[in-house]
Amino acid sequence: MESDLRHRKHKNVNKIKKNLILKIKQNDKECGTNDESTLNIKSDEASEIDFQKRDEGDGESVPDQTLENVSIEPKVFTKNVAQKMHFRINLEIDVIAMFLFVAAVVTRFYKLEEPRNIVFDELHYGKYVSLYMKRTFYFDPHPPFGKQLIAGVAFLAGFDGHFKFDRIGSAYKDTVPLFALRLVPAFFGSLIIPTSYFLMLQLNCKQWVAALAAFLLLCDNALLTQSRFILMESMLLELALFGLLCIIRFRKLQDQPFCLRWWFWLISGSISLTLALCVKYVGFFSCCLGLAVIFRSFWKMLSNHNLSDASLVINALARCTVLILIPLAVYFGVFYVHLAILYKAGPHDSVMTSAFQASLEGGLASITKGQPLEIGHGSQITLRHTHGRACWLHSHNHVYPIRYADKRGSSHQQQVTCYSFKDVNNWWIIKRPNKNNLVVSYPVDSINHGDIIQIVHGITSRALNSHDVAAPVSPQNQEVSCYIDYNVSMPAQNLWKVDIINREQAGNVWHTIQSQVRLVHVNSSQALKFTGRQLPDWGFNQHEVVTDRVTEQDDTVWNVEEHRYTKSEDEKERERELVNAEMIPLHETSLSFWSKFIELQYKMLVSHQENVQNHMYSSDPWEWPMMTRGIAYWVSSDDNVSKILYTSCC
Repeated sequence: MESDLRHRKHKNVNKIKKNLILKIKQNDKECGTNDESTLNIKSDEASEIDFQKRDEGDGESVPDQTLENVSIEPKVFTKNVAQKMHFRINLEIDVIAMFLFVAAVVTRFYKLEEPRNIVFDELHYGKYVSLYMKRTFYFDPHPPFGKQLIAGVAFLAGFDGHFKFDRIGSAYKDTVPLFALRLVPAFFGSLIIPTSYFLMLQLNCKQWVAALAAFLLLCDNALLTQSRFILMESMLLELALFGLLCIIRFRKLQDQPFCLRWWFWLISGSISLTLALCVKYVGFFSCCLGLAVIFRSFWKMLSNHNLSDASLVINALARCTVLILIPLAVYFGVFYVHLAILYKAGPHDSVMTSAFQASLEGGLASITKGQPLEIGHGSQITLRHTHGRACWLHSHNHVYPIRYADKRGSSHQQQVTCYSFKDVNNWWIIKRPNKNNLVVSYPVDSINHGDIIQIVHGITSRALNSHDVAAPVSPQNQEVSCYIDYNVSMPAQNLWKVDIINREQAGNVWHTIQSQVRLVHVNSSQALKFTGRQLPDWGFNQHEVVTDRVTEQDDTVWNVEEHRYTKSEDEKERERELVNAEMIPLHETSLSFWSKFIELQYKMLVSHQENVQNHMYSSDPWEWPMMTRGIAYWVSSDDNVSKILYTSCC
């Protein structure tokens, strides 16, 4: 009996204690403090209970106590209490991650300047960095962010860009800050190891599994090699891994939408994955993976009946806004910096259109700035293939062979080709069919959209012509030539119709550089076309030009690049004019950022398609698992020892 009473007593006392504590905690939240010294607890019933005395036991039952009469009043904060409040920063250090990072730094930076020779693709990326130092435009089919990072560090290190990256194995001069040039890839290569460790943890792997995965990457020889030279792979991998890590962290916060961490991880992931794309376009696949993770997390939210339709719509709009605006801003920003820095003409600007080249300082701009704008009767011009490969309509004294290798016959007329270099044989003269005097008189007899013209080769004085004869390399098309009168039953068919395809922007008058034209053969209604195919040795391996019945295609678009008016009727004098056809610049030609950006994107896409071909260093997918094919990154000129990386990235 006594033990039962004691048990009931303890039970009621504990109940009172528990209720008091809950009441105090609730009041803490309302008052904004959890300091017990700031609370004054008053209770008529509780104050009468002497817990220690009741523990001794007097045999009486303890009545159930309630908190109806309990009042808890917060004290006013005093100066001393306020002084006790302060900010706290909790710093957690993952020892394993720190060890992995230090080990990665040691292995990536140890003797970073060895070998002090150009290794593998340092030949190309080093040239790009040098051109950044000189503000000279270059063309690369991949985005420029990785090169910009290396160029920025090289600039801070005092690199002037005068070193010539001429061939693999060449020794660097002492004036080249090689450590700075290789610093960025080595740093990003070091970050890959701890990033992969944290990524494995976020994928709910055990810590030892994550550490093992990171350790395997730490010891991977291919990754180590690519991190020690002026290459893009380490930057690409680190930005892609960190972006995916951010997206996974974001996914785990879908129950806490719009909190600060929710926004931080979503924006960070978008920026990082976009920057991976801005290093190399293969980063696009990492972007797709990140988008798939975000889409899947939202898809799972749709089955949550506790979420209203409005909250789901707002959540979707927030995600879409970040995933559209942030990547676009980053991508445009990278190219804006690229085009703003590289404003001088260089060896690569011939890949771009005439308008793009004319906007660069020097080079073509120094030739085209002072030339006449309107094309007219008697204009001396060079016709450039506008899209794709840069080449100019060209002719020379040589004729097509009587028979081709496949026994087909030709017209045996003067060859017309597309030549990839500037040459005096690229000059043509525009002529009205009913006029013979080629000297330009004022006002200029301008050529308009829809006009019928003849195009006379400047050096040989033979007119551009086409007959119903199969082209040499593309027999489904019609041959283009310069007409030679052999006194046979093959009259000249040398009339061409001018079709200005961008006349809404350039106007109906044929203009230098600005107007994009199709030259349609009057007799056959076929357009002058660049096929991209090379002629055999008899055509000096220049590119084939034909006419094609499918007129509306990029390869039938041409534009006038260089232009001057004919001043003399004498043929020899005209030839001297054509040979010395450089103009005196009078005013600049400007092109907006968006025009340059769109053209550069198009050229990069076309270049990617043209470069998709096998080469002597390529490997097939079935060779990758066993790594049976290697690449010689560098061969020592002293002991002829090859440094070979076996990799599947070919």
